[in-house]
Amino acid sequence: MLYRTVPKTGDRLSILGFGCMRLPSKNRGIDEERTIRQIRHAIDSGVNYFDTAPAYHFGKSEQILGKALQDGYREKVKIATKLPHWSVRERADMDRILAGQLATLKTDHIDYYLLHSLGKESWEKLEKLGVLEFLDKAKAEGKIRNAGFSFHGTFDAFRQIVDAYDWQFCQIQYNFLDEHNQAGTAGLRYAAGKNLAVMVMEPLRGGNLAGPVPEEIQKIWDEAPVKRSPAEWGLRWVWNHPEVTVVLSGMNNEAHIDENIRTAGSALPQSLPPEDLARIDRVKETYRQLMKVGCTGCGYCMPCPAGVDIPGCFALYNAHHLFPNDRAPRFQYIGHHGGLIGDVSYAGLCRQCGKCEKACPQHLPIPRLMKDVKAEMEGMMGIIVPVLKGGLWCMNTASRVRSFFSKGEAS
Repeated sequence: MLYRTVPKTGDRLSILGFGCMRLPSKNRGIDEERTIRQIRHAIDSGVNYFDTAPAYHFGKSEQILGKALQDGYREKVKIATKLPHWSVRERADMDRILAGQLATLKTDHIDYYLLHSLGKESWEKLEKLGVLEFLDKAKAEGKIRNAGFSFHGTFDAFRQIVDAYDWQFCQIQYNFLDEHNQAGTAGLRYAAGKNLAVMVMEPLRGGNLAGPVPEEIQKIWDEAPVKRSPAEWGLRWVWNHPEVTVVLSGMNNEAHIDENIRTAGSALPQSLPPEDLARIDRVKETYRQLMKVGCTGCGYCMPCPAGVDIPGCFALYNAHHLFPNDRAPRFQYIGHHGGLIGDVSYAGLCRQCGKCEKACPQHLPIPRLMKDVKAEMEGMMGIIVPVLKGGLWCMNTASRVRSFFSKGEAS
């Protein structure tokens, strides 16, 4: 296992992190015994960074990770979990949520604590509610060791958040198809330039870049003299960037875990030769040719006067068509653009002003395409988002009630 150093602290983290968002399932729930075996096997193989969140598996992810790290395993790893901004309505909620996470994870501190899924609006909301004071206090009390944030938004918003606080790390979506989406390469370099460790999520786009891949893509991989799986190609491309500290993989299959661990033993930064990088460029170009919309994610169309995240909407619309058997792009679209866990930035906000079309280097008919995105991606969104928000409200209310009675019993 290779390790990279967190610039501000000197922590040595395994370049492969275990993402606990897609744990193995059984009987419509998590296969607890198998998950614990997988987590402990990964730790025994050198993985020392585990990423979870209250939203993963409806709260069960933190719970099972806490169980898996008993019997001496907690001392071998760094835990990362997150503050869900959609569950925060006042300053006291932050303390309540953190206290619950410490209890669930069976630990007295969180090593890497993130503000979850920030964009411009969610960041401004948390900042007004006193999140920076919360982070300072939690660090001073030893409840968290390092403060960071995960991000889904525009580069301008990313830069604003990076500059707002003395963060130790951040987490961005990054893979060879998302060089210019969200924070992108520009964000990776900006954060690294500020001495932040950068954790990468979705290095394989939720497994879609791992396979089975389109025939046209597999043909290019098969032509390489060094035989690698699509997953290894994708991971090595991310690890090739020296600015990347940890790459998170949502591993839930023993063979995939072992393959990723093996790859993480030799994926040094800047180790891919020019011919390998050229091959990956061919794969990227072929994917773009297969996409429904030829958006490169350059961002020249932004900001949209109506608040649409144009590149973000196109990225998920393309993923929906590239990987038709994967339901995740539509759920991600609703969550990140429909205002559930991200800022409201969906295609239906488009006012057809045409400003974006004039700025687009690809000369895409963006206003017309926004109608297509709306038609395919936003059906039932007006019902689903309120229902899910209602569910979150019920969960948050139940958590407050439990916290209230716990305090009463303690006194």
